[in-house]
Amino acid sequence: MNFARIKGVTLHYRIDGPSAAPPLVLVNSLGTDARIWDDFIAILAGRYCVLSYDKRGHGLSDAVSGPYRLEDHLDDLFGLADFLGIGGFALAGVSVGGLIAQGAAARHGARIRALVLCDTAAKIGTASSWDDRIRAVMAGGTIAIADSVMERWFSPGFRRERPAELAGWRNMLVRADRWGYASTCSTLRDTDLTAETATIGVPSLVLAGEHDLSTPPDLVRETAALIRASRFEIIRGAGHIPSIEQPAALAALVTDFMKEVGYV
Repeated sequence: MNFARIKGVTLHYRIDGPSAAPPLVLVNSLGTDARIWDDFIAILAGRYCVLSYDKRGHGLSDAVSGPYRLEDHLDDLFGLADFLGIGGFALAGVSVGGLIAQGAAARHGARIRALVLCDTAAKIGTASSWDDRIRAVMAGGTIAIADSVMERWFSPGFRRERPAELAGWRNMLVRADRWGYASTCSTLRDTDLTAETATIGVPSLVLAGEHDLSTPPDLVRETAALIRASRFEIIRGAGHIPSIEQPAALAALVTDFMKEVGYV
């Protein structure tokens, strides 16, 4: 296991693939850790040097006191890249990871070679909905929201046909640090990148799971429309986290996109 201390915060990270290959950085979603990318990485690691990490408050990274600002996540991302000697890189994020990726491309676009936004939006949810989520988690832990979150994360087919995997991913959420989870909810509550996302000039692939209830396809499509150099696709048979449900389809879309923009 690999760890880095970035501005006082310990981050857990993993590197897969040849060190000389083009770097691809992955940012995970709320209530998850870097393991959500495992099957996707297994397909792409021969083509890219893939950096995945547990964002602050998640997995084996520090759950420092919050609330977390978008700027905190950007400091972690670029601090980790600097620590590893990575200059420019392709960046992919899902959900809040996609919000972080938008912020990175809008504010530090010179370092981002290509952008993949999965199941995300320039503004996700409302202040009142995130405040309700924070109160529920602080009062009862993430187990208080686990069943409703599973319905939003995964398609009906996945929940019906893959019960053991569903139970495992639910366990991951249930064991998440309540402070880290709630502090990241604050990021989502307080961040509206509508104006900034419209300034992104990085070639962008914007993806939505067909059955996503957290960031429905129409919401994701609206975000894609803000980015002038974007392509929008729907991943069939997927909910909010395509790298779990449809890793091969996600990898194929990303591979084709990277070839189109010359990031090979």
